[in-house]
Amino acid sequence: MGEDYPRTLLELERRFGDEAACVDYLAALRWPGGWVCPRCQGTAAWLVRRDRWRCGECGYEMSITAGTIFQDSHLPLSLWFRAMWQITSQKNGMSALGLQRVLGLGSYKTAWAMLHKLRRAMVRPGRDRLKGTVEVDEAYWGGEETGAGVTGRGAEQKALIIVAAEEDGKGIGRIRLRHIPDANRSTLHGFIAQAVEPGSTVRTDGLNAYLEMTGYVHDRQIQRRQAEGEHLLPRAHRVISLLKRWFLGTHQGAVGHDHLDACLDEFTFRFNRRNSRSRGKLFYRLAQQAVQIAPAPFADLIKPQPIGHGGVK
Repeated sequence: MGEDYPRTLLELERRFGDEAACVDYLAALRWPGGWVCPRCQGTAAWLVRRDRWRCGECGYEMSITAGTIFQDSHLPLSLWFRAMWQITSQKNGMSALGLQRVLGLGSYKTAWAMLHKLRRAMVRPGRDRLKGTVEVDEAYWGGEETGAGVTGRGAEQKALIIVAAEEDGKGIGRIRLRHIPDANRSTLHGFIAQAVEPGSTVRTDGLNAYLEMTGYVHDRQIQRRQAEGEHLLPRAHRVISLLKRWFLGTHQGAVGHDHLDACLDEFTFRFNRRNSRSRGKLFYRLAQQAVQIAPAPFADLIKPQPIGHGGVK
């Protein structure tokens, strides 16, 4: 259906005020070439209920939301559409409390679950890896972030985040972020293999764990004087600075380790689309990816995420 999306909140409300319009929109996103049966791959089907199709070849019935993040939700799709618009239209995003307020939800738990499900949809399945020249560095978050606590690679009670940032002239291209358990060689090399296209140039600092990288051109920058640190990897440092500012601003610093990767996914989604002229296009991308993402039951959402699970695929 091409890139079909509302341009304003008023247009969103007018267009998706009823469930039928939402169902039709999701169906077009999920099956842009026409309905396909997940069991027999048949293409003939008919609508048996408002949001339910029956395969004309094998008789299988399925809902438009089956197998997506909307599966088993008792909330109307029109509410989900408003949530997607609010999350993508706010330049810096919003917290679960903010989403609860703007949608008029009686339950914080409901708003929290919606936000986390939509964050999962912000990682596009099979997305391309970074390429060209890519800066890679790590940073800590948490603990005594704004105080005089332990700092550096030996910090404790802090979450370790790794960032990869493409060089785009003097600016920054796309990025990838992940919460990692340590700065060991296997961890760092594993992240690079998943985040960066082989054959690319990977620029790092002098940490020995980056040595013996295979499949890449390793541009190792050695820090000669303390004052030079930020100039070695300026793009990575800039991303880290913006990330921490976002944590402290939008989330008031309340970003725990258990669900850190979900926040990193949202920041990456926003950063990589920061030059988009239309908020509506971000809504479109999120809706498009929401029908490609597997269901996320609440019981799974509240489980602490394994460190390093993040969406760099």
